[in-house]
Amino acid sequence: MNLKNLKIAHRGIFNNKYIPENSLPAFQKAMDLNIPIELDIQLTKDQELVIFHDINLKRMCGVDKYIEDTTYQELKKFPLLSTNEKIPTLKEVLDLIQGKVLLDIEIKKTNQIKLICSKLNKELKNYSGEVILKSFHPNIVHYLKKNSTCPVGLLITYLPSSKIYSYFMSSFIPIKYCNPDFLAINKEIIKNKRIQNYRKKLPIFVWTITNKEELKRFSKYADSFLCNNLPYYE
Repeated sequence: MNLKNLKIAHRGIFNNKYIPENSLPAFQKAMDLNIPIELDIQLTKDQELVIFHDINLKRMCGVDKYIEDTTYQELKKFPLLSTNEKIPTLKEVLDLIQGKVLLDIEIKKTNQIKLICSKLNKELKNYSGEVILKSFHPNIVHYLKKNSTCPVGLLITYLPSSKIYSYFMSSFIPIKYCNPDFLAINKEIIKNKRIQNYRKKLPIFVWTITNKEELKRFSKYADSFLCNNLPYYE
């Protein structure tokens, strides 16, 4: 699978007005334009894989509940923002996309690594499209590298509140432990010399690009791009 020269729609193509992020219409719009899709998965209380970014429903649904403490049937009661759209399941998304565009799936933080990864692999077993997987969490990447046939990437960011964490995550230790197929790097640290050295061996994704000028600016530092506002600066 070619992991270079990709422009991927971060959480689909959305405006968070009439098309919410990580919703079926956001994915449909990207698919209609033949643009690869990035999305986030989490486990509900009753172990359903759903597509949602935040650990809490407050920002997108106006309800102060955590995904992991809520059943899927309860989630179905809460619309995304002021629309009629609901939080989709991974199965619904796979049924919609049907292999027509590449899917970039981020596995969010969880204490149930084996469970979420096993359920994800089961869902993808009979899926015929191109899929790449990634996570911020080295243990998830490590597990998937051993138990998935998809390319697996490690997400790396910079936390101003924890310089030790930031230094460690960009060091060779998690890279060696995870043995990722690619790295996905926060644009704030993409120019870091250590990061650019990794690029000699691994494709580097950068996130999150928001306009044409940023795309041009970061093209010299990355191989593929996670983008908001596509296709409006194509």
